[in-house]
Amino acid sequence: MRYDLADQRLIDGWQRGFPLVARPYAEIGAALGLGEDEVLQRLRALKDSGALSRIGAIVRPNTAGASTLAALAAPEGEIERIADLVVAEPGVNHAYEREHRLNLWFVATAADRAGVDAMLARIAARTRLPILDLPMLRDFHIDLGFSIFDKAGAQAPRGAPPVAGPVSVDDKKLLAAMEGGLALAREPYADIARRLQTTQDDVRARLAALIEAGIVRRLGLVVRHRPFGFDANAMVVWNIADAAVEKTAAQFVAHDFVTLCYQRPRREGWPYNLFTMVHGRVREETLAQVARLAEHAGAPHEILFSRRCFRQCGARLSAA
Repeated sequence: MRYDLADQRLIDGWQRGFPLVARPYAEIGAALGLGEDEVLQRLRALKDSGALSRIGAIVRPNTAGASTLAALAAPEGEIERIADLVVAEPGVNHAYEREHRLNLWFVATAADRAGVDAMLARIAARTRLPILDLPMLRDFHIDLGFSIFDKAGAQAPRGAPPVAGPVSVDDKKLLAAMEGGLALAREPYADIARRLQTTQDDVRARLAALIEAGIVRRLGLVVRHRPFGFDANAMVVWNIADAAVEKTAAQFVAHDFVTLCYQRPRREGWPYNLFTMVHGRVREETLAQVARLAEHAGAPHEILFSRRCFRQCGARLSAA
């Protein structure tokens, strides 16, 4: 799919800060010099092409529910079969093949940690494979809402996020109602309000409060990066001295090519405790960026390039 200047401005400009007004697509159109219907038409085309996952909320991990990053080693030639068994769980919202002995990585989300444990147990029984369970300990930077077309454009806020506030039962219901994304309709908040038997004003006010509290990290377009040419994406895992994790993470997230940075526990046979994600267009570029990070860290690390995506969607809070 070719993206003209209007598409580029739409994609780069509205991955965050989505308008909390009755007719948000009209407001976006006014900012871009487009009509409301043309904005909707362009977004539908992006969604139909697979480049746009949804328009919705990115919720800070482990606030409205519980989640973990998990991995297993699928036998050679069986990864598709094993991936099918993993994504049979509705609570698995991301699943990727990566270049590593542990070649299948996925995120499991549930209402609480007990639900995550039960899901991992079901997957282990179904696949007959041991699972590496790596719950998040601390997030230093998690925000994939970066500029696709304009490197000089607005970037995601860098550094450790503020402490998130508590999530009420009603707010969990609101986030669950939005998990599939906002409707591509003139008044998308009206659909959410009808399902929750409340008003648009209430929905928008509660979303604003969730953003202010740090529970919703961003509200806007959620894109899939491979359709835009980001084919050399890699998760890089680091064995950092525990006392140096915070300092090293701060050095890492100062680089705008680092799209994710978070701490997870070490496990037996898995010595890595700091994780970064780098989204690159070509392998050589990504390797050069990882080399720059290695200059800061001076620590053992492994690079796990992404191969295939088996599932990528928002957290299934309703399934949780």
